[in-house]
Amino acid sequence: MSIIKVDNVAVSFGGHNVIRDISYTVERGEILTILGANGCGKSTLLRAMLGIQKRDQGEVAYSGQTLEEFSPAELARKVAFLPQSATPPGDMTVEEWVGCGRYPYQAWWKPQSDYDRKIVQEALQNTRVWHLKDRNIQSLSGGERQRARIAMALAQEPEIIMLDEPTTYLDLSHQLEVMELLQRINRSNEVTVVMVLHDVNHAAKYSHRLLVLGQGGIYAWGAPQAILTEKLMRDVYGVEAEIADRDGSPYCYVDGLTRFSEQ
Repeated sequence: MSIIKVDNVAVSFGGHNVIRDISYTVERGEILTILGANGCGKSTLLRAMLGIQKRDQGEVAYSGQTLEEFSPAELARKVAFLPQSATPPGDMTVEEWVGCGRYPYQAWWKPQSDYDRKIVQEALQNTRVWHLKDRNIQSLSGGERQRARIAMALAQEPEIIMLDEPTTYLDLSHQLEVMELLQRINRSNEVTVVMVLHDVNHAAKYSHRLLVLGQGGIYAWGAPQAILTEKLMRDVYGVEAEIADRDGSPYCYVDGLTRFSEQ
């Protein structure tokens, strides 16, 4: 059974279809990346999968249980979500912020248990922010803060982590650091990862499958080697590109805009 099933999902704003007829599955333990041009509905789809964005039609199920059957706490134990940006409280340490990931398991009036503290410590260590645990969250660099956010997600002990553009605003080295961290979490913790990215080459290198959106629907869905083509780059992004093999993964070299995109 697939860990995520999306069936015939559609979302519209003001009578305009943003996404329509979206159906696909995510298998347990895989990394799926959602790609597409700006405004194609990538973030909208992710939010619809979580019930944050209202769907006009369709169903989302996790391990055979529909989204509507989960209580908020049950869903938070199943799925951790990192939006594009979140402003942390100014007076929290990194350890306290990561500890917020334990909220789905706690009654609000109870302090953290020994087990809660153990999970938080493991999350800090697994994301390599243990040495920052006593720092104020506001004092961290962009890369450090993103690793701390991923640590908070890990502290939820989720089966799935969903991330909306986790490398946005990061320089190249920190982008790679985040991608390597997500791959390591996927492999060592057996966590399924679903994320939205803009970087086609990062997506191709680190993902088991890609879901490419175009004109409100699914343009392509499958392994990077099978679907990442020069035609896809023209149709979806409006660029001329050459696709080469690089260590077993497709790598996209962009040559320039297509005639259509220049008009």
